[in-house]
Amino acid sequence: MPLCDTLLRCAEDRALFRALWSDETLNEVRRTLVKLGFSRAQAEHRVKEMHSSFPNACVPTPTALLDAVPKIPDPGDRYVVAAAIHEHAQAIVTLNLRHFPQKVLEPLGISVYSPDEFLVRLFHRNQDGIMEVLDRQANAIGQQRFSVLERLKRGLPEFAALVERDG
Repeated sequence: MPLCDTLLRCAEDRALFRALWSDETLNEVRRTLVKLGFSRAQAEHRVKEMHSSFPNACVPTPTALLDAVPKIPDPGDRYVVAAAIHEHAQAIVTLNLRHFPQKVLEPLGISVYSPDEFLVRLFHRNQDGIMEVLDRQANAIGQQRFSVLERLKRGLPEFAALVERDG
């Protein structure tokens, strides 16, 4: 999962952004990984690694905030918005943009980005930091940066093209 790896690596060490999630988010990660064909043990390992690598990333979703979340297309996603409100997050990064309409979240001071849009923004803010992340990611799998970019092109076409062109 190069996309997830890239995002998490951007949040570690140099902290190009602060990762936040709730227990509900991690439960959804487990379910989604299993649906994608990963074993339950692999899904649990991913979540444990996320907890240990980012011990302060898991935040509460107070019930009062859940009830205060504006109407969004999937009420089951209210916990994401509640956690963002609780932690004064500036953005939600998701592949499921239609469940988090900008017109609903903008009054709360929360922007919504696809991972591709988000990483393009990070690149423009800190090109050197992004290049370090990609190099570490490539090094971790015994590859070069271009190999990681090839793997990212499907899910992050704009970001991969930007890095190839300007990186």
